[in-house]
Amino acid sequence: MNYIKLYTIIILILSIGCRKEDNNKEIDDKIIRDYLNEANLSAHKTSSGLYYLINIPGNFPKPSTNSNVTVNYKGYLINHQVFDSTENNNPVTLPMTNVIEGLREGLQLFGEGGKGILFIPSHLGYGSALLPGIPANSILIFEIHLIKVE
Repeated sequence: MNYIKLYTIIILILSIGCRKEDNNKEIDDKIIRDYLNEANLSAHKTSSGLYYLINIPGNFPKPSTNSNVTVNYKGYLINHQVFDSTENNNPVTLPMTNVIEGLREGLQLFGEGGKGILFIPSHLGYGSALLPGIPANSILIFEIHLIKVE
């Protein structure tokens, strides 16, 4: 096979993958907007597609991508099925470098003491990965209380 044909095949495969991801982004966006409308919630949207609702903005400092954050949270799917939460309101400390992209982006919107909800489209969550309790291409919702920034 010559290099031009191989290059053409690779470009075609990549473009199909990009179209599928773009389609998932559009689908996720519609699902999130419908969810917000049904729940009568007014959330803001970032350029990445993350939706957020800040109930209490909190104080400074705000976390950076290299911070450690102490949080209480509840993570659930769009159908309200909880997949993770802090136990008995016992906060956990997490390095921002080890959380999914949607949490990393969303937590930076809160200051210490801040509370709110993040609506994370699948491409900012676990994408097409299948995890225990989290189906592939799932939209994730996190109720957040940012307690401390280090």
